[in-house]
Amino acid sequence: MIPRYSRPAMAALWEPTSRFQIWLDIEAYACEAQARLGLVPETAAAAIRARGRFEVARIDEIEAETKHDVIAFLTNVAEHVGPEARFLHQGLTSSDVLDTCLAVQLARAADLLLADIDALLAALERRAFEHKMTPTIGRSHGIHAEPLTFGVKLAGYYAEWRRNRDRLTAARAEIATCAISGAVGTFANVGPEIEAYVAGKLGLSVEPVSTQVIPRDRHAAFFATLAVLAGSVERLATEIRHLQRTEVREAEEYFAPGQKGSSAMPHKRNPVLSENLTGLARMVRSMVIPALENVALWHERDISHSSVERFIGPDATITLDFALARLTGVVERLVVYPERMQTNLDSLGGLVFSQRVLLALTQAGMSREDAYAVVQRNAMKVWEGEGGEGGSDFLALLKADPDVGTCLDADALAALFDLAYHTKHVDTIFTRVFGHA
Repeated sequence: MIPRYSRPAMAALWEPTSRFQIWLDIEAYACEAQARLGLVPETAAAAIRARGRFEVARIDEIEAETKHDVIAFLTNVAEHVGPEARFLHQGLTSSDVLDTCLAVQLARAADLLLADIDALLAALERRAFEHKMTPTIGRSHGIHAEPLTFGVKLAGYYAEWRRNRDRLTAARAEIATCAISGAVGTFANVGPEIEAYVAGKLGLSVEPVSTQVIPRDRHAAFFATLAVLAGSVERLATEIRHLQRTEVREAEEYFAPGQKGSSAMPHKRNPVLSENLTGLARMVRSMVIPALENVALWHERDISHSSVERFIGPDATITLDFALARLTGVVERLVVYPERMQTNLDSLGGLVFSQRVLLALTQAGMSREDAYAVVQRNAMKVWEGEGGEGGSDFLALLKADPDVGTCLDADALAALFDLAYHTKHVDTIFTRVFGHA
């Protein structure tokens, strides 16, 4: 992943030094377990722990000749350990090391992503309560629908990210499995008790049937979960982009002192962070198909999955980690314009209360079909705007309509245009989402 979209902790997890250290831990734990069972000398396990180390450059040098990364690693470690190194990798196959290492990396990556989600949740909760009763217009198809509050809008995103946290927790549990089962996974040369010991040391579960690799349905599910998270990143980023449009301008990204929006137009303040998040989300989602195609390996194993995972493991987690941190910053510093929200809400002359009028007419005895026709007839006059027939005041048109007057008097009609009617259950929604109002 390019440095521009990388954060240090997640990027470090995928560096060669981190990978080779996990490999060394796996080999050392396996040797410890075998020593406890009397299968290798205790001195060998102690020597590997005491003197086991590696150099990335040296491993690369050896691999250039051997064309095998695990053998190159073992050769380099043996150069430091000495004669006891012959007890390294006893009964193991390369996939035992590679797949178990990948499980450790993905589990640790998930932990970082879960922390990212927690930060985003905290930001969404704070801003939701800040704007719990800030009126705004709800939109369907991009068109004004009915009033709600900006806090309720943010509460919906909070609830989505709570679900995403649960999804990632489940995906982490599914991916965090250890395979130390030898060639074709039969434990012929390395017993299940060795696998259990290594798994315990690494905080993993044992893979029930590992063939010679950990089955890739687990990995497909993990990367699919990351894609769902990316979809949620884009949904919130898209909302912010729409709210920042000049014609809407209900909220916008924080514009820092000295920031420039355009090389040509000094007035511009563009939603560049949210647009960037949209692009990053596309990249994370693009990695799902290769992960799904990795599921169908030949027989007990092949390595068609290997090159894919060298890309998507680092790139998907690093990109999503960066995106979550950026999204959290956008939410924390989001500039909200309640006055503009109210102006937009009022801009259609009260049309947003049309459903209340429809329901009141039906409750007063008018058929639903007739009520709909009467309300729509007046609403379309307002929709035409200034200069259109009847002006742009929905309530005034309804009061002047004799068909409406037969069912509802002026005071009854005016009462239907009460904004509080649409916010009366906000506390209930907040209690459902946050556990309190």
